[in-house]
Amino acid sequence: MSEKAIALLLAPGFEEIEAVTPIDVLRRAGFTVKVAAVGGNKGTVVGAHGIPIVCDCDVSDLKAETLQMVILPGGLPGATNLAASTAVCSLLKVVHDQGGWATALCAAPLVLQTAGVLADHTYTCYPSFEQKIGGKYSGKRVERDRRIVTGCGPGASLEFALELVRCLGKRDVAEQLAKGMLAG
Repeated sequence: MSEKAIALLLAPGFEEIEAVTPIDVLRRAGFTVKVAAVGGNKGTVVGAHGIPIVCDCDVSDLKAETLQMVILPGGLPGATNLAASTAVCSLLKVVHDQGGWATALCAAPLVLQTAGVLADHTYTCYPSFEQKIGGKYSGKRVERDRRIVTGCGPGASLEFALELVRCLGKRDVAEQLAKGMLAG
C-alpha cells in the first residue's frame, strides 16, 4: 500500500508564504502534497498579496481515506473563506477522526475550531486572533498537541513545515533539511 498524501487547501486570500513553504519542505522530504482549491476556484487561487498558485485539484476531489494530513495556511480573508467551507470542515474532521493530522497557521486555527477538532488542544495563532478562537492558546511560534499542529504566522512557516516533517516520522530528514536551508 502506498503512503497517504498530504492536502494543502487554498481559498482566495491565503497567505502565500504559509502555503508555499510547507509544500516545498514536505516535497523535499519526499511526501506527496496535493494542493487543492477551495470555493469553486478550480485551477488557480490568488493569495492575499496577489500571487496566484496553480492547484492540483479541487477540495471536492480529495478523499479523506487517502490523506494523512491536512494543512491550512492562514491569511485574510483566506482563513475565513476556509472556515466558511463545509467541504473543508468536513474533510478536516474526517481526516483527524481517522487518525490523521490537522494543521494550521496564522488565522487558520479558526478553521480547526469551526471543524470541531481544536477542543481540548493547546494551539497557537497570529497574536490577538486567539480572541476569536478561544480555548488553550500558548503564544508559541509552533505548537504541537497530539495530532494538531499550529503556527503563529508567516515568519514561523519554515519552523512549522519542519515540524510537520517530524510529525510524519522523518525527524532525521527534517534536521537535514533545516541544516541545508540554514534554518536557525
